[in-house]
Amino acid sequence: MKILFVCSANKERSKTADDYFSEKYPNIEFQSAGTNINLCRKEGTNELTEDLLIWSDKVFVMETKHFNLIKKYTNGKYGNKITVLNIPDNYKYYSQDLIDILKQKVIL
Repeated sequence: MKILFVCSANKERSKTADDYFSEKYPNIEFQSAGTNINLCRKEGTNELTEDLLIWSDKVFVMETKHFNLIKKYTNGKYGNKITVLNIPDNYKYYSQDLIDILKQKVIL
């Protein structure tokens, strides 16, 4: 199985999810990316591409705005593999609170 996590900058939420679940489930492939290309380029993080959406079996986005951006730019092509986690952008990378929420919301 191939899982993609998406947030805005791929710096805090999606990167935490990628790193945490990669360690916990070594038999599953994980990647993460951000929807804000300018922020990703500034921070040196992964930008969301259609190739990543094609690669993934399941996509977890942190907020509805990420789902809407993907839907808009791909004409809804990947909507059936996307789950919105509703995790706001107020967590630091690998914070215990964020990990606890991810463990509750991400069903593999």
